[in-house]
Amino acid sequence: MPELPDLQVFSRNLTKLFAGKKLESISVKKAAKLKDKPAVLSKALKGARLKSVYRSGKELRFQFSNGTLLGLHLMLHGELKLLDKENEYPHTLVGLHFTGGKGIAITDWQKKANIRLDPEDKEGLDALSPDLGYKYLKEILQTRSPVKTVLMDQDRIRGIGNAYADEILWKARIAPLSKSNAIPDAAIRKLAKAIPSVLKKAEKQILKKNPELISGEIRDFLDIHQPKRNLSPTGAKILKATIGGRKTYYTDEQELYE
Repeated sequence: MPELPDLQVFSRNLTKLFAGKKLESISVKKAAKLKDKPAVLSKALKGARLKSVYRSGKELRFQFSNGTLLGLHLMLHGELKLLDKENEYPHTLVGLHFTGGKGIAITDWQKKANIRLDPEDKEGLDALSPDLGYKYLKEILQTRSPVKTVLMDQDRIRGIGNAYADEILWKARIAPLSKSNAIPDAAIRKLAKAIPSVLKKAEKQILKKNPELISGEIRDFLDIHQPKRNLSPTGAKILKATIGGRKTYYTDEQELYE
């Protein structure tokens, strides 16, 4: 599933490709999972110009000139494909067709990608919000839940998924199974610095490897969340566990707070 750094790159490139273009039509191939009826989508969007695409948490927002937002959560297997007049992608849910014959196909073989008009954001702070610092983390960590679970809770922090939770916790040297309310203030301050540091560095790495990316995940530069890697960059053995049904990667360099 794409996480914050991936979506930052997608939104940047989609804006570059389509900002200012008029949406000539929207084609719905599979409507079963749509939150809005095809006719409602068409009425809301047809003829409007795309102003920009931006990220909100783990979702994309297509902002149109008439004030309408089209929200997209790609879920596990959703992808964005560029269209050149004809759409030949077999698992297309929705196609956005702009002036000049170019467009975007939203595909998902599981048909679970979430597409809706004018979506509301969850209550949690965005992971890159300037307000997400020590004070906010101290407040949301007042629970016995594992710290990794808290980092991935979109109602508390929006944008962090499984892979980057591991990377952030390794950077802060906090074990993922640490009880959240047992983490001392000094470690929380390290965590507050690690979140933007890891996410912004990852975005730069993705842009360096594939500056035109609009879909998929690039993970080969990650330090810890690597199934085929045995050692951390500092030489510690990478250990594996399951937290909340998710594969988790960490090392003994990370302190366990109980």
